[in-house]
Amino acid sequence: MTMSTTAPSPRFLARMTGLFILLTICFGIFAQIFVSEKLVDFRDAGATASQILAHKGLFQLGFTIYLIEMACQVTAAVLFYQLLKPVNRTVALLSLFLEVTGCVIKTFARVFYIAPLFVLGRPAALEGLSTEQLHSVALILLNVNDQGAGVALAFFGFSTFLGGWLVFRSTFLPRWLGVLSLVAGVGWLTFLCRPLGDLAFPIVALFGLAGAAATIFWLLVFGVNAEKWVQQSGA
Repeated sequence: MTMSTTAPSPRFLARMTGLFILLTICFGIFAQIFVSEKLVDFRDAGATASQILAHKGLFQLGFTIYLIEMACQVTAAVLFYQLLKPVNRTVALLSLFLEVTGCVIKTFARVFYIAPLFVLGRPAALEGLSTEQLHSVALILLNVNDQGAGVALAFFGFSTFLGGWLVFRSTFLPRWLGVLSLVAGVGWLTFLCRPLGDLAFPIVALFGLAGAAATIFWLLVFGVNAEKWVQQSGA
């Protein structure tokens, strides 16, 4: 069986997948750590409002980076589907749909992230509210954004688990990468119960980042075994 000369090679698919997973993580970490956590204090509505108003440009940049993060994640999901569909097309497609569903939820949640700028700008529709009330509304919106991101993590847990199963069953990637993804997927599924997810987050995030780092390294450096990928695709 020969590969089409117009189709991307499996090694190219693997490296592009690794690249977009890396971009997703880098953009997400930057927006969360260097923007959101720097400006938002869920314990103090007044301080959060002051920080946002004093750093409007940075806050808006965080929103932009969050959207780029989601675009990269959708791209990575599609590429991963293309890479893993020789193992089981149905499971790969289900994993893709679950990943994209999580991205849609998370992207919609980001509307609540940027909404405080509108509220704190004292629009005519809210002119009857006091300054303290406006600050409280802004913080509530940021909490909704955070809750939406938590819901998305549960869907990412399903897709990560299925992706790990596909990697484990593949003949062209190391099985231990699949095991890491299976463990990470189970971890993210703790967000099916948000209090449990919040409690387990430090450990889950550690395993998730370790698994993602190992997958990115392997895909970028080694790619896949092209011959076995073609053989499994034909089978």
